[in-house]
Amino acid sequence: MYKVLLVDDERIITEGISRVINWESIGTTLIGTARNGIEAYNIIEQIKPDIVISDIKMPGMNGLELVAKVYNAFPEIKFILLSGFSEFDYAKQAMEFGVKHYLLKPCNENTIMDAVSEICGDLKEKHNREQFVQKMKGTLETVLPYAKEQMLKEFITNHYNNKDLEHYQKLFQLNIEKENVRLVLFQLEGDIQFEHMFAIKNIAEHIFDEYILSCTVGETILFLIGDTYVTGKLHSHIEKIQETFYQYYQVDSTVAISDPGKIKNANKLYKEALDCLSYRFYLGEGGVITKKDITFQNNTKDVEFYYDDENFCRLVKSGSWEDVLKEIFTFFNQLGELRHDINITKSYVIQLFNSMIRLCDLKEMNMYLTKITLLLEMDTIQNMKSFFENVAREITEFFYNQNKNKHSAIINKVIEVINQYLANQNLSLHWVANEMLYMNADYLGKLFKRETGEKFSNYLTRLRIEMAIHLIEKENDVKVFEIAEKIGYGENPQYFSQVFKKHTGFTPSEFKRESLQGL
Repeated sequence: MYKVLLVDDERIITEGISRVINWESIGTTLIGTARNGIEAYNIIEQIKPDIVISDIKMPGMNGLELVAKVYNAFPEIKFILLSGFSEFDYAKQAMEFGVKHYLLKPCNENTIMDAVSEICGDLKEKHNREQFVQKMKGTLETVLPYAKEQMLKEFITNHYNNKDLEHYQKLFQLNIEKENVRLVLFQLEGDIQFEHMFAIKNIAEHIFDEYILSCTVGETILFLIGDTYVTGKLHSHIEKIQETFYQYYQVDSTVAISDPGKIKNANKLYKEALDCLSYRFYLGEGGVITKKDITFQNNTKDVEFYYDDENFCRLVKSGSWEDVLKEIFTFFNQLGELRHDINITKSYVIQLFNSMIRLCDLKEMNMYLTKITLLLEMDTIQNMKSFFENVAREITEFFYNQNKNKHSAIINKVIEVINQYLANQNLSLHWVANEMLYMNADYLGKLFKRETGEKFSNYLTRLRIEMAIHLIEKENDVKVFEIAEKIGYGENPQYFSQVFKKHTGFTPSEFKRESLQGL
């Protein structure tokens, strides 16, 4: 209901209008009457009616003076003026203060009701318009971050032209057309969740001095920042973002930075950042990569890579894991130094992998062949090396067991204890020596390595990882923390995941996903 105040110095008029008008039928309620402008203004200050019906000729403060005073203090209040005079000057003065209804006395109830109804309609329309505008502002505030994100995505894929840039700069209140900018690309390592993407954006927005826009592209987070950083400060801020994010989620991130350039060249800057990020294959996870870190690769792209596959296979067949491990280190170290195109490097690894698995019988060779796709999907050379080492160890161990005499009774007992107590997180060389065999741990360690070809700790870790792989492949719904408990990592599934990735190139969750896909 809209509130109406009736003002006239003649009581008979205020009482008459009060009685004859059906106020509720037109969506209003009469909240009071006043005898002059002064009394009316006091009521207006206290109650703030929506509509005031007022006579013009009144003592103390006339109707026009009341309109002027109210217009300055409460411009939203609407007036209907009543007058016994039809002079144009009165109407003209009233119109200057937004009065649309100037009624000549005497006027009947229908004329007054029509005027009040019209004002009520105007007030409703104004209210609806304000509600709509407010709703649109709320919607815009909600949509704006997504719109900005989409704009950046479009610019890096070259879908916008310079006119579009000018338009969106005005819309988003940006001033970047003439300034140099950089693109900073974050790649989160391991199992990525939506919360991680949101968190890294939130952290970066607070740390970057020159933050402009950000968006997610696949499993990466892209930031557009101003290029006003002094040497070293940008790297310092990025490292702070990485450290803060790791502190909360224990997840590493690799970052690529483009050279400076204009926003109109965002597509080129993005490709540059992607090129930099791809070289995390060589430089490893958790670093910050710029163009200068990968430029020397152009100087080595024509250098041929030669490797003696036959010699490597001879070492594998000899069963000497120590020699095989040294050779694997040499092989991958040379590839890392040359930094050929990533696909070419992977082809060299696959070539040696194929040579090695051909040493196995047909059944084993076919099993290892199914893992080539897994090897090709490795995103760092270190992960490829870890995966390659695991397979090489299995094959070398097969030949070692074939070539050597049986282990001594002591080492057989050690292996028996390891198998029996694999789930015990206290299992270690010293524990076996002191608690189970009652002998010197150093001597037992040397004896174990001499007879098995590897250190006790390496043997134990390998056995636990093999058991973990077996559990994942056997029980698809097994949880990571359950595996950790079953193989001796107790209540530290995070550490187990790190060890698992170091040895397989995958986190347990990633390995489970690949296993479910039939790899």
